[in-house]
Amino acid sequence: MGYKISDVISYLEQIAPPSYQESYDNATLITGDRNSEVTGIVCSLDCIESTVAEAIELGANMIVAHHPIIFKGLKSLTGKNYVERTIIKAIKNDIAIYAIHTNLDHVAHGVNKRISDRLGLLDTKILQPKRQLLSKLVFYVPEQEKNKVLQAVYAAGAGKIGEYADCSFQIKGTGTFTPLAKANPTKGERGKAQEEQEIRVEVLVSNHVLPQVLRKMREAHSYEEVAYYVEALENENQEVGAGMIGTLEQEMEGEDFLDFLKSKMNLEVIKHTRLIHRKIKRVAVCGGAGIFLLGDAKRAGADIFVTADVKYHEFFDADGALILCDIGHYESEIFTKELLRELLSQNFPNIALYLTKVVTNPSSYR
Repeated sequence: MGYKISDVISYLEQIAPPSYQESYDNATLITGDRNSEVTGIVCSLDCIESTVAEAIELGANMIVAHHPIIFKGLKSLTGKNYVERTIIKAIKNDIAIYAIHTNLDHVAHGVNKRISDRLGLLDTKILQPKRQLLSKLVFYVPEQEKNKVLQAVYAAGAGKIGEYADCSFQIKGTGTFTPLAKANPTKGERGKAQEEQEIRVEVLVSNHVLPQVLRKMREAHSYEEVAYYVEALENENQEVGAGMIGTLEQEMEGEDFLDFLKSKMNLEVIKHTRLIHRKIKRVAVCGGAGIFLLGDAKRAGADIFVTADVKYHEFFDADGALILCDIGHYESEIFTKELLRELLSQNFPNIALYLTKVVTNPSSYR
């Protein structure tokens, strides 16, 4: 028996949880039956009519695209524009379309890491880490059960801080309780006050795995009623956020770096501000429209910021502090399809995976 579409979605959502997407986004299963068996997957940046036609020709019934074909609600499906025609064609031919967009932009191993790797950047880190993605879980457990419960919550995804795993803070103390008439206590007797040597455990938990962490904690714990509480945190999550910054192994003159950038990103043209009077060492990147990160790039000491979709007046905002480059939206993210195929191949070696050959760039140059 093969894999279902739901299996592919489950894997992708572990890599880039949907909760990491921006509020305007639509990273989800857009068409298709989750219970259908996968016959093949086309990996693409965009999904348009010709991408669906390509999937049909290849015998693939799933397209994993970076950009969602639907951003806004549809009130009719009459084929009056390319969005509606694409959806109709996919539905008629049982093609599932799954989009993995700003959630893949925001993970440390996602779109911006792929750009950074193509440029050979070292010591990369998120340019604008996200907040309000972490919680502190505090629970109380009998001393002799501590390791069992801790291992359960660690396995479910708790206790990770950067490059460290199994992180916790623990305090010994005495827990008191009196089981009431309808209680079924593991320790003590109904109606009698009980004291128990317990450990107070504190662990950090990413919000997207919090439900499963709580479930595993309860399953591993012997108490009928587990004492715990969850506290939302304002901490930055260094593994999730927008853009990326890193350093070149060898610094370059501005013109040399632009030539290097053209070569590594397969560019026909680069639109940029005037060169600055220093060599290029620290490089900030953001696939797609990333001008909102210009201030972060400056504060991080970037010599150059590579992104796309920069408006005329926004180029002035570089203000000589760095070189601002617009390499084009399609060009900045086209290698995402390779990233998707690589990620899928790690978990689904028996599924036929294809890189789209359709050039979906709506812009031309001459």
